[in-house]
Amino acid sequence: MKIRLLLVDDHAVVRSGLRMLLGNESDVDIIGEAGTGQEALAAVRQDRPQVVLMDIGLPDMSGIEATKVIKDQFPQTAVVALTIHEDEEYFFRMLEAGASGYVPKRAAPGELLTAIRTAAAGEVYLYPSMAKLLVRDYLSQERPAGAKGSGSDLTEREEQVLACLAEGDTNEAIAEALVISPKTVARHRENLMHKLNLHSRAELVRYAIRRGIIKA
Repeated sequence: MKIRLLLVDDHAVVRSGLRMLLGNESDVDIIGEAGTGQEALAAVRQDRPQVVLMDIGLPDMSGIEATKVIKDQFPQTAVVALTIHEDEEYFFRMLEAGASGYVPKRAAPGELLTAIRTAAAGEVYLYPSMAKLLVRDYLSQERPAGAKGSGSDLTEREEQVLACLAEGDTNEAIAEALVISPKTVARHRENLMHKLNLHSRAELVRYAIRRGIIKA
């Protein structure tokens, strides 16, 4: 089944470029475009896209505000931010609004496609530099500097696996990077998610927001 995708950007030339880039993908169906936040909301209500590719800088309302409304009214619709903004403030606020992905416009086309497909699958895709920021802040909040693991603390290896998971790496890719077996990766993943009482990367992001690691 194709991913029903809505393009939201206030520049027609950008939307045209995205349509050319994504339109030939066998698993993507571009069902519409919008140039403002209000147009985006109307399109979501009418066409019910599976994923919305959302610019942050819109003329009538911000992509952050539009994302909040979409996620409130249509929680099953995933939003992926595609933006020129790479600073922490926009990143954190977009995640808090409910975005399932955050990709800078300088990213490679393959990364954008991965973000769309990941969001459509109900997971979260974060551009690597942003994912590392999120995981670093999470770990610094969870464990005081210099503290040793005890109780529900994560082991050093679990922290490494967590960082890789947040970047969207598969078990096989993590195994290769850490020079361990995929089965060992799966065990570490199970252990750390159990300790944190989480079940997916999406829940990891939501947990970080609830703990105040991500602030608007």
